[in-house]
Order: sequence, then C-alpha cells, then structure tokens
Amino acid sequence: MRGIAILAAAAALFTAQDAFAAGNAEAPKSVDWAHEGLFGTYDRAAAQRGMQVYREVCSGCHGLNYIAFRNLTEIGLTEDQAKVVAAEYTIVDGPNDEGEMFERPGKLSDYFPAPFENEKAARAANSGAMPPDLSLIVKARPGFENYLYSLLTGYGEPPENVELMEGMFYNPYFPGHQIAMGEPLGEDAVEYADGTKATVDQLARDVTSFLAWAAEPTMEARKRMGVKVMLFLIIFSVLLYAVKRKVWADQH
Repeated sequence: MRGIAILAAAAALFTAQDAFAAGNAEAPKSVDWAHEGLFGTYDRAAAQRGMQVYREVCSGCHGLNYIAFRNLTEIGLTEDQAKVVAAEYTIVDGPNDEGEMFERPGKLSDYFPAPFENEKAARAANSGAMPPDLSLIVKARPGFENYLYSLLTGYGEPPENVELMEGMFYNPYFPGHQIAMGEPLGEDAVEYADGTKATVDQLARDVTSFLAWAAEPTMEARKRMGVKVMLFLIIFSVLLYAVKRKVWADQH
C-alpha cells in the first residue's frame, strides 16, 4: 500500500513541478535540516513538537493516512505514550455481532483517522478545495522540506499590482501566488509541552521535520544500510586487489 502511495506521490511531484514552473512561484528558502546528508538523522525533539503542531493545527483539515500510531515510537515516544495518543482518537470499527458499526478509542495498530468522511465532505468544508493528505506531502512537492517550510512562513500582503480572487490568500511560494488555505500558523498557536517558544518559524520547522519523517520513516535504516554496503565494497575491492597481486605476481 505504501509503495503505491509513493508512486502516486512521484506522479504528483512531476505534476507539481510543471505547476511550479507555470505558476512562476519563488524558489523555496534554503534551510539546513538535521536529517540531510549521508549521516543525517531525524531531530526527534523537533519531530515530536511537529506532531503536536500537526495534531493541534493541521489535523482539522489534513489527514495522515499512512502513519499508524505504533509508528510514533520511531520518533522517540514510548509505547505507553503512543497508546495515550491513540486513545485520544475515536475509531469507527465493525461490524459487531449485530451487524452494526461502532466507535472505540484508537489503539497502536490503528492509523491516524481522516478529518472528513469523504472527499465531498472535505470540499464542502473548505470552499470547494480538497486539503491534501500530508503523509507524503514533503516528497510530493518540488523543493521538498524547503518548499513546505517556505510555504508555511511565506504568507503576507499581496503587492499593489496583484488582485486576489475571492477566498484566496497571497503566498509567493505557491504556484500562481494565490492559495485557498489561509495562514495556518500564528505566534504561540501551540503551547509546546517541552517549553520551546512557539514562533511561526519554530512551528514551521517542527511540523516540517515531522512530515519529513512521515514521508520517509525508513530513511535512517536506508542510510545505515548504504554505509554498510559502501564499507563492504571498499573492503572487498581491497581484497580483490590483494588477490590479483598475489595470483599475477609471477607475471610481472
């Protein structure tokens, strides 16, 4: 299922790249992320704060369909903490013995529930716009983390020569510079559990870190495997060279 989702995200990426170019959007800001580079790892404190931002700000409109509550242990939550988070959600399950659906608290094996029952309900609640699922949003946009961070911090007043359509907001990082989503982040919009000051910049960095992890939870394992493979190839090459020197010594 996740493989299909990644292919869909790749297709969305090429579509978004065309829109990005056609819409004359500004190039995203350049940000240093802890998980970049060969040895980069996710900043778990930032990811946990980002999860809080997602839950308190983003989840009212945007789903996280491909992340199960058990996955939260990968960003540093204990199993008991993940269970507490899961139990705060109501999951529709069933049918029961009477053939009826019922509601129950979430558990570790459940996935984050969608904020709307269906696409029509989502569009009706958002003036016709369909809020995208955020599970793969970082990988599905050109610029990746930098684009999402720039978009979240890029809202402002339009230039004098720009007339916004009704219900639209100005953001130079969005293709066409007009976006249906209002500015989602505000100063102190979230009271962080760890006491970090919740500036707009901090909120944007943290939720972007969380969504970068959500888009590729296996990144760290992939990098570790890559390093092991490279070390193996280096050692193997040295051994092959030594054997070659030994076998062909009489020919030189």
